Amino acid sequence: MKNLKIYCVTNKKLDFVSKSNYFFGWVGEEPAPKDYLTCNTQDNIFIKEKFYSELTFHYWYWKNQLKNENDTDWIGFCQKRRFWIKNEAKEKNINTNNANEFLVDKVEELPKNVESIICEPIRVNNVKKMKMIKRGIKSLIRNPSIFFDTSRQSIKFHFDMHHGYKNLEKAISIMSEKDRSEFLHYVENNISYNPHIMVISKKKILNEWFSSLFEWLFKCENIHGFDKLKGYDTQRLYAFLGERYLSYWFKKYTVYKENHWRLIE
Repeated sequence: MKNLKIYCVTNKKLDFVSKSNYFFGWVGEEPAPKDYLTCNTQDNIFIKEKFYSELTFHYWYWKNQLKNENDTDWIGFCQKRRFWIKNEAKEKNINTNNANEFLVDKVEELPKNVESIICEPIRVNNVKKMKMIKRGIKSLIRNPSIFFDTSRQSIKFHFDMHHGYKNLEKAISIMSEKDRSEFLHYVENNISYNPHIMVISKKKILNEWFSSLFEWLFKCENIHGFDKLKGYDTQRLYAFLGERYLSYWFKKYTVYKENHWRLIE
C-alpha cells in the first residue's frame, strides 16, 4: 500500500464519503461545510469559478497547498459525482448507500515506472444523427464525410459541437510550440479521451502539469474572454479545454495507467 490523498472538488456536501484520506475542496457560492477546504483565500481564481469549474480549486491547491505535500505521496483529484473505484468493483452496482466500500483509498502495487493514473477513456463518436446535424452542422458543411464515418467523429468534432465551433482550435493555436501540433493531431485523430480532470500522481509531476495547464488557459482568456461564454456547455469553456488537455498531457509526459471511475449520485 502506498500513501494516497484524494481531493474531491464539490459544491455540495458529500455525506456518503467518510474515508480519512479524502479531503473536500469547496467551490460553491454558499458557505463551505465544516472542515471543507475553501479556494477563495490566498492566491486564487475564485472569481472565475463559473468558467473554470473544478479547476478553480485545482489552481488554489497548486499555488497554496501542493508545496506542503510529501514528495513520495500519491495525490489524486476527483469531483462531486465522479469517483475513482477499486478494480474489483467495476461490475458492482454502486450508489451513495454503498459507495464508501468501493472508493479507491490506496494505490495498489504498480509497475515501478508508472508515474500517473488517469480515468479510463470515453468514446465520443456515438452521437445521434439528428443531434449531429443540429449541433455540428458547421463541421459537416466543411466535411460531410464525418456524418457517415465514425472514425472521423473526433475529439475536436465533438468539442466543436458542444463547446463552441473552433474554440478548441483557436485555443491550441496559441499553445507553446512543443505541444501545439501534437495536441492538434491528438484531438483531430482520436475518438476517445480520458475525462473529468481526474488524475492521481505525485508532487513533482502535478506541479509540472498545473504549470503547463494554467499558463495555457490564462493565454486563452485573451482570445475567448468571458463575456461571450453563455450557457453550461460554453460558459465552462476553460474547464472543458483543461479536460481534453489532461488526456493528452499525461499520455505524452508521463508513464500512465488507466483506472476505473464511476458516476455516483
